[in-house]
Amino acid sequence: MSILRVDSSANTTDSVTRAMTDRIIATLGDTDVTVRDLALEPLPQITGTWAVARATPAETRSPEQAEALIESDKLVAELMAADTIVIGAPLYNFSVPASLKAWIDLIARTGVTFRYTETGPEGLVKGKRVIIAMASGGVPAGSPADFNTSYLKTVLGFMGMTDVTIVSADALAKDPEGTMARANDAIDALAA
Repeated sequence: MSILRVDSSANTTDSVTRAMTDRIIATLGDTDVTVRDLALEPLPQITGTWAVARATPAETRSPEQAEALIESDKLVAELMAADTIVIGAPLYNFSVPASLKAWIDLIARTGVTFRYTETGPEGLVKGKRVIIAMASGGVPAGSPADFNTSYLKTVLGFMGMTDVTIVSADALAKDPEGTMARANDAIDALAA
């Protein structure tokens, strides 16, 4: 089994979601893991050149357009090669970190990870298992104020990834020990 691990916490030393993704990887067993650390390897924001390049057929792209898509192509290749995607997604101001949004912007590509058909959009990234490790100080996962997990489930589903499991540590400010115990129990259950 191959795993793509995407960490997005800006906190690289004492991150709850990083500890959760560590435990998830260990629980899933000895596998081939590709690590994409968005804090240590920041991604570029999309630009006008990138936007035009993604809509230009590969055979007619200028050298500048081809270069603009290099990082995006690499990220898409990592995604497509993985059987399981593990995403560390702390809740920042009710949503995903900007680094994770940049990753999504670079992998969500018409004709590559999704396409439009006569009957509507179709995701092209199928057969993947996604596990999202979400942490927040007090916003409950799935609540109206949680735009993190609802956004991730929507955009990943749009690209065809519908087997999504949320593991949350969402009451850290209220009950850190109990919250982590519940999150760890949920992670341990992933092996079943």
